[in-house]
Amino acid sequence: MSKRQLAMVIDLNKCIGCQTCTVACKTQWTNRNGREYMYWNNVETYPGTGYPKNWMELGGGFDTAGDLQPGIIPNLETDYGVPWDYNYDALLHGGSFEPNVEPTWGPNWDEDEGAGVFPQDNYFFYLPRICNHCTNPGCLSACPRDAIFKREEDGVVLVDLDRCQGYRYCIAGCPYKKIYFNPKISKSEKCILCFPRIEQGLPPACAQQCVGRTRFVGFLDDKDSQVYKLVHEYKVALGLRTDYGTQPNVYYVPPTESPAKFDANGKIIEGSTRLPIGELEKLFGENVHHAIRTLRSEMKKRQETGESELMDLLIAYQHQDMFRLDNNYYRKVAKDKGGYALAPVDTRYIAGKYTKESHTLYFTEDRDDDIKRHRK
Repeated sequence: MSKRQLAMVIDLNKCIGCQTCTVACKTQWTNRNGREYMYWNNVETYPGTGYPKNWMELGGGFDTAGDLQPGIIPNLETDYGVPWDYNYDALLHGGSFEPNVEPTWGPNWDEDEGAGVFPQDNYFFYLPRICNHCTNPGCLSACPRDAIFKREEDGVVLVDLDRCQGYRYCIAGCPYKKIYFNPKISKSEKCILCFPRIEQGLPPACAQQCVGRTRFVGFLDDKDSQVYKLVHEYKVALGLRTDYGTQPNVYYVPPTESPAKFDANGKIIEGSTRLPIGELEKLFGENVHHAIRTLRSEMKKRQETGESELMDLLIAYQHQDMFRLDNNYYRKVAKDKGGYALAPVDTRYIAGKYTKESHTLYFTEDRDDDIKRHRK
């Protein structure tokens, strides 16, 4: 158990699906070196197939008894889609603008499609996703190499690239499918919650660049933080698919409002809403009812009295107030470890980062025997 736990809250009522967070993460962490198909941050249209395709149906996580459940490793071509580029140079010589491979699938392939029948009751909303840095990570439990760990200082889940041997059990064990295999180095990689930025008091790139101010970042034990108040005090921020048993630490303020439905004659059905509560229950559990009631009550209170701490928190008037990261805490941790104040607190992620692929794993029918032979 970590001493403290960093967490993120994402307000789905404010997400406009602009993908600025996705681009911020992609350009900083995953735009090359075997990571081209990786999206440590992505924004999905819900309902939709998601990324990788149908990730909610691929298993992993834990059952009610706490036992790790079997999972499926997504296929690069069919579930992620082979990354493609365009022949920009050909345009200089009068050529046609074409992809270098035939696209078959990719992130946001079904963007904005949603569900329902237009214009009567169609709907969708945006669902940003990163690694949840779970309290009980499925990826960690599934790894036979002990290559995945939670940092004691803040609960960030990382991969020790020096220990990782690319078995990919971590991918099967993660029910959110937010850990990826790098084929160039035969190792698994994932969102690191921008911990080099966090340690300097800077928010993760996805949160910093969010134009809708949807993301709050802070420690769950910091009672003055927006994260604490939204999760524990007002209880309007909920974990995604907590039924997986991983105790995710990325929380969501569920969408509360949607247009009314139209009948067959194009007239508004009074009192109707396009967002099926069953879909919200599937994502956020039974507590979504309390969250929506609280949000609507506070909105009404604000309209009638002009006051509501919860609405002030969610509006986020001052961008810097959304992030309580306490870089002095990390300086103290580094000092206690005998390190430099500005050096990364944890070096296990760095170890093996530039490891070259020096072997190819050939598995026999008994994968457990193979793993035992490769263990140190």
